Amino acid sequence: MKVGIVGAGAIGCWLGARFAAAGHDVSVFARGATLEALREHGLRLTDADETQSYPVTVDSDASAFGEQDLVIVAVKAPAMAAVAPAVGAMTGSDTIVIPAMNGVPWWFADGLQLAEEPTRKVVDPTGAIGANIPASAVVGCVVHASTALVGPGHARRNMSDVLIFGEPAGKPSERVGTVVKAFESVGLASRASGNIRHDIWYKLWGNMTMNPVSAITGATADRIIDDPDVRSLLMAVMAEAATIGGLIGCPIDEPGENRIDVTRKLGAFRTSMLQDVDAGRPIELDALLGAPRAIAGALGVPTPSMNVLYGLTRVFAQTRGLLP
Repeated sequence: MKVGIVGAGAIGCWLGARFAAAGHDVSVFARGATLEALREHGLRLTDADETQSYPVTVDSDASAFGEQDLVIVAVKAPAMAAVAPAVGAMTGSDTIVIPAMNGVPWWFADGLQLAEEPTRKVVDPTGAIGANIPASAVVGCVVHASTALVGPGHARRNMSDVLIFGEPAGKPSERVGTVVKAFESVGLASRASGNIRHDIWYKLWGNMTMNPVSAITGATADRIIDDPDVRSLLMAVMAEAATIGGLIGCPIDEPGENRIDVTRKLGAFRTSMLQDVDAGRPIELDALLGAPRAIAGALGVPTPSMNVLYGLTRVFAQTRGLLP
């Protein structure tokens, strides 16, 4: 298969390396230090204390790659509009585009009636994403894995569970089965979903609180959870998100306390948003909190706790230049 990677960060390098290791034709869109590192070393992946390097095609001009069978988009939400033209340049009539990213993607509210336009204004305000990436090409994706970037073009896999794929419209399809088989064939545990929106919302339900709180406080997850006052805010935001989910076909049947207890077992880790703050990178505030607030507003659902957390995080990020 011809597999394009847009976003050679921790997730993109991990997935690209697995496909390259299996002999697929992998092309990586990259710039700057990452471009030079990939040209010199190939894609590097450290797994179980062993580092392997895999040769790939790399260029800063995505049109040089031609149409791909799969395009894996593994950038953070704030960078999505900037790379959308590159994705479009690699997408043909039969290409499958897989956004492997956190939060509410640009296509999430399609078909949700009143919520559709307000959500797009938050996650695709310029319209660049929708204009460059055909909606018909997209297969939704949720990644449950922990990876880290060792250096440009070099990722480390810490832990991986499963990748979930599904049609945005929620109906089973042959191409989703093809995607699952392709990922499983390169050693990546995968499954098909009949409601990928629900899978996205469920993951969001768990990280829409921990990420912003950690960004503001600089605290590891264990300290956040162990503070009773902060924990009560987490529970309130999760309750609001569960209410929204129930109205958009993404019901949450699990108590928030159960999900927090699962997070507690992961120990004193630094969330991805806190790592972005430390590195001076833009944070995914709108994908994690802005879009859910937009959906809630369209549906007439009050979100006072979500609003507080969003506002505090926004001001924090604005003062440090961490918003696009």
